[in-house]
Amino acid sequence: MRYARLSTYDIVKGSFDELTALTEKGILPMFNKVPGFVDHGLLDIGNNKVVAISIWETRDEAQNSATMAATWVKENVADRVRLVTNSIGSLALFHGTPVAA
Repeated sequence: MRYARLSTYDIVKGSFDELTALTEKGILPMFNKVPGFVDHGLLDIGNNKVVAISIWETRDEAQNSATMAATWVKENVADRVRLVTNSIGSLALFHGTPVAA
């Protein structure tokens, strides 16, 4: 079974697009180097709120990613976001339809 970490942030400075670009160039390459990393994404849920989702092979890897993310946020975007929630749980179902080429 895989595990997901969901973190909710308030954007206090800048835009969702700016935060996405910083995340894509910053924490995503870090996560890509960590064993057990599966996927990462950001959701713009409106009202200057963002949900970060990452998927990991084990609970320990998901928990370790929370520490990595907190460090990266503190060092890179602490003036832009404020952490609201951070949760880790078992991922029971996560399937989709492949994108046509």
